Amino acid sequence: MQIQFFGAARTVTGSKHLVTTEKGTRILLDCGLFQGINTDEFNQDFGFKPSEIDYLILSHAHIDHSGLIPRLVRQGFRGPIYCTDATADLCEIMLYDSAYIQEKDVKRINERRIRQGRATLDQLYTPDDVAQALSQVQTVPYGRPFTLGNEVEVFFTDAGHLLGSAAVHMVIPDKGNFQRLTFTGDIGRPNDRILKSPEAFPQADLLICESTYGNRLHEPESDMLHRLVRIVRETCVEKKGKLIIPAFAVDRTQELIYALDQLSSLGLLPRIPVYIDSPLAIKATGVMKKHDECFNPEILEYIEKDGDAFAFPNLHYISNVEESKALNSRKEPCIIISASGMAEAGRIKHHLRNNIENPTTTVLMVGYCSPESLGGAIKNGEKEVRIFGEVCKVNASVAVMDSFSGHGDYNEMIQFLACQNPALVKRTFLVHGDYESQIAFKFKLEDLGFGHIDIPSYRQSIPV
Repeated sequence: MQIQFFGAARTVTGSKHLVTTEKGTRILLDCGLFQGINTDEFNQDFGFKPSEIDYLILSHAHIDHSGLIPRLVRQGFRGPIYCTDATADLCEIMLYDSAYIQEKDVKRINERRIRQGRATLDQLYTPDDVAQALSQVQTVPYGRPFTLGNEVEVFFTDAGHLLGSAAVHMVIPDKGNFQRLTFTGDIGRPNDRILKSPEAFPQADLLICESTYGNRLHEPESDMLHRLVRIVRETCVEKKGKLIIPAFAVDRTQELIYALDQLSSLGLLPRIPVYIDSPLAIKATGVMKKHDECFNPEILEYIEKDGDAFAFPNLHYISNVEESKALNSRKEPCIIISASGMAEAGRIKHHLRNNIENPTTTVLMVGYCSPESLGGAIKNGEKEVRIFGEVCKVNASVAVMDSFSGHGDYNEMIQFLACQNPALVKRTFLVHGDYESQIAFKFKLEDLGFGHIDIPSYRQSIPV
C-alpha cells in the first residue's frame, strides 16, 4: 500500500491524499482547491489521472477540501463520492458558488496572463460539472460502516470542525493483515459554540493528521464575548466607524451571528445595523438550521428559549448586489460580515478596498488565513496590501480573534489524539499546516510517544 500527497503538503490548502491499496484500488481522500496567491496552475493539473480514481471520500465541505471535485469529474472521474448528509447539503451550495467564482476569476487571470505574454488557463469547471459531481454523491451517517468494492471498510466519526465534518477511518487489507488508517480531516474544537465536540475514535495503525495550529494556542474562550463587544464599541461607538469582518460563509459567519445574538439578548450590543453580506452565508445558515442534529446541547437550549440563534434586531441579510454596493457609500457606523474568510474572493474584497484606508475602520480577523492570502497579509500587520491590483495603505485598525477558529490549537489536537496509544501508531503523516507549524507539532507528538512522524512534501509518495 502507498499514500501520495497531492495537496495540503507543507501548506494548508488543496487537501488531496491518494491511497493505493495492495490490489491497486485508488482511494482519494478529499479533493480540495489550492487557495491563495500563485496557486492558479496548481489547480489545473492533479498530478494523476482522475479517470483512474476508484473512490473519493470527502471529510467536509470547505473549499480547500472539496473545491476541485467538479474538476475531477470534468476530467473523467465517475466513481462514488462518500460524505455525510450535512456535507452533501453544504457542497451543493458551496460548489455552485465556487463555479461562479471560477468563471469570474479565470477571465481576470487570463487578462493578466495575456498582458504578460503567458498562456491562458482553462476554466476549472462549470455549473454542469457541479451537477454531475453531486449526482455521484452517496451520503453515510456517522458511525455506519460501508465498504469499497468488498475490500476496504470505512466509517465516519464527527470531527467537530464544520457542520457534517468527519474523520475518516479505513480498514485496508495489506500483505495478509489489515492496516487501520485514520484521516483526521480538519480537527474541530471541544466545546464549540454551535457544533458537538470531536469524537474519540478507535486505535489506528496509520494517521494522516492535520496540523494547522501546530505551534499556536487560542485565546481563552471565556474572554470571547467580552472582547467582541469591546471591539464593537471601540469601533462603532467611540470612533463611529465600520467594523469589517472577513468570515467564511459557512460556520464562521454563523458563529459570529450567534455571538452577536447573545450580546443582543443580554442588552450589550449597541443599536447599530449588522449586515451579513454574503448570499452563500445566507444559504448556509438555512442548511445549518436544517441539521440541528449536529448542534451541541447548549445552543439547542438557547434556541428553545430564544427561538432563533441566527436572528436579532438590526440584523440584515443581504443578497442583492445593489444593496451590497450601497454599503460602501454608508457613512454611519455598522458591522459588515462578508466572505471569504481569507479575503481572497467575494464581496469582502470590495468592502476592504473601500474601507481599509480609513482610520475609523477596524478589520477583525476571526479565523485561519494562509500567509500568502490577502487576509494573511492583513492579519500579519502589513502596512500596504494589494486589492484588485491596487496598492492600499492599511490605515484601519486590525484586530485578531482566533477564538472563532474552527481548528483546534495544538493542545486541542493533542486532546483529540488522546484516544490513541502512541506506541501502536506505526506512522503519522502531518498535513494541512505550514511547515513551521508542522515541525513544532511533530516535536510535541514525539514527546507524547508518537514515533516515525513524516511531513510529506508535495506529490511525495510513501509506501507503508
